Amino acid sequence: MMVMTTMKKIAVMGSTGSIGLSTLKVIQANPDKYKVVTLAAGRKIDLLAEQVKRFRPAAVAILNEKLASRLKGILPTGACPPVFFGSEGFVEVATMEQIDTVVSAISGAAGLLPTYEAIRAGKNVALANKETLVMAGAVVMAEAEKQRIQILPVDSEHSAILQSLRGHAREDVRRVILTASGGPFRGLSLEEMRNVTPAQALKHPNWNMGPKISIDSATMMNKGLEVIEAKWLYNLDIDQISIFIHPQSIVHSMVEYVDGSVIAQLGIPDMTIPISYALSYPRHVGNTLVPLDLDRIGTLSFEKPDLERFVCLKLAHEAARAGMSMPAVLNGANEIAVECFLKGKIGFLDIPVIIEKTMWAHEPFAVENIDAVIEADRWARKTARSLVNKI
Repeated sequence: MMVMTTMKKIAVMGSTGSIGLSTLKVIQANPDKYKVVTLAAGRKIDLLAEQVKRFRPAAVAILNEKLASRLKGILPTGACPPVFFGSEGFVEVATMEQIDTVVSAISGAAGLLPTYEAIRAGKNVALANKETLVMAGAVVMAEAEKQRIQILPVDSEHSAILQSLRGHAREDVRRVILTASGGPFRGLSLEEMRNVTPAQALKHPNWNMGPKISIDSATMMNKGLEVIEAKWLYNLDIDQISIFIHPQSIVHSMVEYVDGSVIAQLGIPDMTIPISYALSYPRHVGNTLVPLDLDRIGTLSFEKPDLERFVCLKLAHEAARAGMSMPAVLNGANEIAVECFLKGKIGFLDIPVIIEKTMWAHEPFAVENIDAVIEADRWARKTARSLVNKI
């Protein structure tokens, strides 16, 4: 008997970023399983134009009206789909009726609203935008439950947890263990980190990522955001989430059970694997990647992170424990601090200073809807910018 499979119809949000590009490679390698329906991107109009020609989406969205006009001018007459722009445009292409799965890979807080609206529209989400759950975890997860949709992680760490939980009772979980490479400055002293340049911070030893997440990895804020994300994805207490530095980036995360058993997911450091699993869940789809060769790697090592040198990780834990609006404030302040570091306005070690001072100035309030989240984010960004101007 022939088994019929349904082709997934996908919106790729953030199609010109590193996750978006890898997602499109997975889709292109599996034309019988996946079809691109819409694309959304920021400023890279030439690359987006190439993607439109290749995947022929029903609609696209880009950052602003000026870029939308330029995109229409690049594409041949008759080959240009409807082009939307801005926040409303992103929401439009994430919620179209024919879409069933949204890959949420827009960087930062900009990804929150289209992801939330996609969930409200009943779309399953492959989530690379961790800020969505950091800022609005309670609101987003409640809506996902209401709509009975799946939120499947694209982060390699959370994908590893998902795979390590399969077949086990959730009440048997003692803790999850997130692994971290330690970034490019794992062995540097605080004094050495004081003079770090943006170019140095962007050179991750194991992963090829976009600028913002590369800096977050260098400060280890990325791991702090993942702690908050794991809390919401897997309904965990913060005390049930541990972090180990694992420089080889082979063990992507682990789950420890109450009897002492530890289940881990291993693989080469390539985002193709977690992206593919999020799209094909609960099945695994083959690819052409080089298999993991443990004989060649030889040693897998683990150590605890140093919170004195990586203050951002400590701040993320504090925000998670404070709850309410504080995680959104943490995220907003971090995005401003990273932006200013990349522009040369502040030093590397000023990043946690800006974040911490913003958090100190904040009076947490209840977050019961997306408007409250956006207000907390707006306040954090304004406050962080004022602090940058005083440095």
